[in-house]
Amino acid sequence: MGIVSWIILGLLAGVIAKVLLPGRDPGGLIGTTLIGIAGAFVGGWISARWLDHPVTKDFYDGATWAAAIGGSLVLLIAYRILFGNSRD
Repeated sequence: MGIVSWIILGLLAGVIAKVLLPGRDPGGLIGTTLIGIAGAFVGGWISARWLDHPVTKDFYDGATWAAAIGGSLVLLIAYRILFGNSRD
């Protein structure tokens, strides 16, 4: 997959992570979107590096989506722990 495909996958993974982990985020919609994009890259890297499942070139591969969503969830949780709820 190319860089544009990873960005699109990251955007969608960020939305799915936000649905799975609702609540107020310190960064709002833009922050959550950027976390989703970064999470897709991190999830793909972790999958290829430590889980011995290289990222395929197929956009519709379930393992690629799971890695992207998992990476987005991890980054979203870490972001909430580090920065808390700035809207208080």
